Amino acid sequence: MLQKLKQLFTSSAAINQPQAVDLGLVTADATRCIQCGICGYNCPVGIPVRDYARQGLPVTDASCITCGQCIAVCPRGTLRWEKAEPELTADSRLST
Repeated sequence: MLQKLKQLFTSSAAINQPQAVDLGLVTADATRCIQCGICGYNCPVGIPVRDYARQGLPVTDASCITCGQCIAVCPRGTLRWEKAEPELTADSRLST
């Protein structure tokens, strides 16, 4: 058991290769947005998050660094992380 723990924490793969975490996209519920602008004001890269939020669209701006600051400061809980799930169709469910 101790040997396995040592391997886990000292393996070169764990040290040299950072693991990417896919948080998804910042997505909004437009019915909760009051257009206060706090989300966009607090964005460290200057994305107009409010414009996405008021329309209920995911933030697709390529400059988004997925820091989550906009989500954290939203006073209405309008913003959340959402991963895109693959859509199932009748054909994809039947094929193996």
